[in-house]
Amino acid sequence: MTISFDTLQEKTINGEIDTVLVCIVDMQGRLMGKRFHAGHFVNGAYAETHCCNYLLATDLEMATPDGYASTSWESGYGDYVMKPDLSTLRMVPWLEGTAMVMCDVLDHHTHKDVPHSPRAMLKKQLKRLEAMGFDAMMATELEFFLFEQSFDEIRKNGFRDLQPISGYNEDYAILQTTKEEHVMRPIRNHLWNAGIPVENSKGEAEAGQEELNIKYASALNTADYHTIAKNAVKEIAFQHGHAASFIPKWHHDRVGSSSHVHQSLWKDGKPAFYDADDSLGMSQLMKHYMAGLLKYAPDYMYFLAPYINSYKRFQKGSFAPTRIIWSVDNRTAGFRLCGDGTKAVRVECRVGGSDLNPYLAMAAQLAAGISGIEEKLELDAPFKGDVYSAQTGMMPENLRDAMTSLKGSKMLRAAMGDDVVDHYTRAAEVEIEDFDRVVTDYEIARGFERA
Repeated sequence: MTISFDTLQEKTINGEIDTVLVCIVDMQGRLMGKRFHAGHFVNGAYAETHCCNYLLATDLEMATPDGYASTSWESGYGDYVMKPDLSTLRMVPWLEGTAMVMCDVLDHHTHKDVPHSPRAMLKKQLKRLEAMGFDAMMATELEFFLFEQSFDEIRKNGFRDLQPISGYNEDYAILQTTKEEHVMRPIRNHLWNAGIPVENSKGEAEAGQEELNIKYASALNTADYHTIAKNAVKEIAFQHGHAASFIPKWHHDRVGSSSHVHQSLWKDGKPAFYDADDSLGMSQLMKHYMAGLLKYAPDYMYFLAPYINSYKRFQKGSFAPTRIIWSVDNRTAGFRLCGDGTKAVRVECRVGGSDLNPYLAMAAQLAAGISGIEEKLELDAPFKGDVYSAQTGMMPENLRDAMTSLKGSKMLRAAMGDDVVDHYTRAAEVEIEDFDRVVTDYEIARGFERA
């Protein structure tokens, strides 16, 4: 559950809590930080601590690639300030005697937000909305695979011969998911007890694939919930001898994993996307917002699909979208209108993969939606039928194309700043450079004898 600082002090004094996880979110959407003795944290470390600034200029392997303006070997890899947001204090029920707090990342000298830190990027767009009189309510779906083996067993076996925890498509299946309750039940219950408003879990459309749904909330809370839940899924699966993976496409013959983002704007506690007089219940504001999402989708594609593997799931007939088109309650569309005709009307972006960083994905989509509102963009009529058969609206098909669109985005440069766009353009370049130098098993098997 979320707790106050006074409660943390009390639980520390009585011995109920002895460890506080002090966490930032890195570029990849992972929790990074330190484990504090609770006594030291409540005695002063709650004010601030420090971390190396390379944590926001690295890759999945924690390498230190060159080319970042924010930090380098030349500049000596100095410190950032980790500033605990005490409103995010919560218990971590799956770890004994442990609490957690999320931090903002500040410049060591100015004590201002580091502009390219994920939390700061989302908060900047939320401030833009606040100035317009709106709040963003959002929700993300988490899809992932559970495997029979543990992380260590899989790694030692070279990530080969992976065996999902089930043997068949378990979409909505109660029998098969009963066999997985030794993992999924503690995930639901521990997250609920940590103050994460879990709605449900279900089997997804592949063997061993799971989906976890968390109730919509304010955008920053939703991003925190997503990040904490993703970390918890991996830790709880580990505790039970299994691996949980959020890679979007772990095998070319298997369905990929997504992370759909539901979004709406509210004003004065009421849904601003709803208009009872519209045939679909869509306000003019929502139509402008949706048009912005569509127009600028190529610009922010990188934030929905940040790795080489991210693009492997975009295949016809896979429920992963291939085109920038909106439709009504249509799961073949990249942007799906949900709750049409009701106050729950909202847009579901179905493009993002399970590997997205929720802060970045949400910030980029809000920036696009705000631009749609500011430009008063007109929304085309919804597509009807199988969107895979459409002849327009192709998304960037690979990371290189998405990087090019990001780099050239005037909208994102205006909304986020040149330094931020350049920073993440470099992150995309790093992924491409790293992949381009590797000889894959595919190449060897295909060409070793026959080339």
